Amino acid sequence: MKIVAIIQARMGSSRLPGKVLRDIRGQSMLARVVNRVRRARSIDDVLVATTDSDADDPVRQECRRNSVPVFRGCEEDVLDRYLRAAQWTGADVVVRITSDCPLIDPEITDKTVRAFLAERPDYAANVLVRTYPRGLDTEVITMQSLEHAWREADQLYQRAHVTPYIYEHPDDFKLVSVTGDSDYSQHRWTVDSAEDLEFVRAIYQRLENQPEFSWRDVLALLQREPELIEINRSVSQKALRVG
Repeated sequence: MKIVAIIQARMGSSRLPGKVLRDIRGQSMLARVVNRVRRARSIDDVLVATTDSDADDPVRQECRRNSVPVFRGCEEDVLDRYLRAAQWTGADVVVRITSDCPLIDPEITDKTVRAFLAERPDYAANVLVRTYPRGLDTEVITMQSLEHAWREADQLYQRAHVTPYIYEHPDDFKLVSVTGDSDYSQHRWTVDSAEDLEFVRAIYQRLENQPEFSWRDVLALLQREPELIEINRSVSQKALRVG
């Protein structure tokens, strides 16, 4: 069983254009995500899926600099891009990661993959019931389920966000929810805005002497310096059906 993490990345962003290549303490956000996902022991390969638009040529160049394979596909139909990227790499199981999560944690990714391997569902994720900070999102999908969604999903948001068709049809798919022991879902660690980027840069600045810091190290830092939470507290998450 080949398990491939596919990281979706493109330069376009309504709130923060070019965010995937914004600098975080000497590395691009995309490089930070790739390097952290590579530490997950359950992943066989890591692939970046970007678009075939000329505007995303810089993403391909950044992938080359970081020696990570890149697949290019449809800009708007991300579900199609994911499926074709998975087929291209010969994946049996896809782990979906987004490039705006530079604090993604290999421990949480491995926990989600282990739950998938233990229960063999169609889809396992830590986003069905949120207990982890937003920005540690990991979804694990069988190729058969990805193909099923690709055939049946007919709403724009379902194709833009890859997996909604699956978790919106629990009668058709076996779903497994991965949760933690405590609820930290109030924390926002993803990057959609300038404030989010400022927050993440502050985290990396303070933990730069711990290059492999964990999500628990971030929590401990926020307990010591709760004022950091205020940096992006006012940022709201876009609704799923907005895009």
